[in-house]
Amino acid sequence: MTATVRVGIIGGSGYVGGELLRILLRHPEVEVTNVTSRKYAGQYIYRQHANLRGFTDLQFAEQNLEETINKSDIIFTAVPHGTAVKIMPRLVESGVKIIDMSADFRLKNPKEYPIWYEYEHPHPELLDKFVYGAPELHREQLKSATRTSCPGCMALTSILALAPLVKNNLIEKERIVIDSKIGSSGGGAEASQATHHAERYGVIRPYKPVGHRHTAEVEQELGLLAGLPVKVALSTHAVNLVRGILCTIHVFSTRPVTIPELWKTYRGMYSREPFIRLVRDKQGIYRFPDPKVVIGSNFCDIGFELDERANRIVVMSATDNMVKGAAGNGVQCMNIMMGFNEKTGLDVAPLHPV
Repeated sequence: MTATVRVGIIGGSGYVGGELLRILLRHPEVEVTNVTSRKYAGQYIYRQHANLRGFTDLQFAEQNLEETINKSDIIFTAVPHGTAVKIMPRLVESGVKIIDMSADFRLKNPKEYPIWYEYEHPHPELLDKFVYGAPELHREQLKSATRTSCPGCMALTSILALAPLVKNNLIEKERIVIDSKIGSSGGGAEASQATHHAERYGVIRPYKPVGHRHTAEVEQELGLLAGLPVKVALSTHAVNLVRGILCTIHVFSTRPVTIPELWKTYRGMYSREPFIRLVRDKQGIYRFPDPKVVIGSNFCDIGFELDERANRIVVMSATDNMVKGAAGNGVQCMNIMMGFNEKTGLDVAPLHPV
């Protein structure tokens, strides 16, 4: 089958760019035509992404927007926060389809950017032109979208876990507590003292007990579902993993609920979702979601338990932060935008053991 869509990647040398390439190079409907990197221009892609040796002979190109636009039907921007916003006006003007992997267009209210990202958004007029790239919530919008902003990894993992409870008005909207643990790849490919092996190995390190940026996305999307403001308390920890996120979420029911009712609530929203798995088993060692058994996949595993004594529902969700939390979800959005089967290039089992 001849590929039907030309894909460009701006910023292809980082972890997200590498995962996009790993998925897209085997996608039967696309051809990767242009991959840029300021640092590695002229070098073979497989020298930076050694796992792709034998899958491509492409070389990184200099960042030249006009060349990427001319060679692409759809462009992924996998550049750091604050960088995508500088190149986006030209990309939007060109009419090419865009999937932005940065945070620069996730929030719809420009007043939120100084609070969470410490800068005034230079192009607030573009914010409402991007669909928030959560297929489970915005599939119909994505079908006609030309520009998509992909969620943050911890934000999406939390939103998917909470959406059925919020949508069905089962929990208090101002008392949502999220404890999130993430592997080292969430910090990106650039090294720092915090990511140095001697400092990173073996840790369970709280690094943002309050005020994490992804809080804004969770409140935005849950607020849309609820039809009123939602307040979220998010705490994050770096743990001794390379990949993976586990969110343990504490919420409080507005009335007595039962386990069968929770099953009905989650199945009612997710029974036909190709990348949501509900995990609450009575046997085995993986009775609840665990990042270890989603690694390499686009799945989000969601489970729950009921604490009747405290009127508390504990929801657990696990993703691979590089796949469902980033590149895989971006490709899922692309499939919907381009009219492909949603699972194309993504319908693979997770790796185990890892």
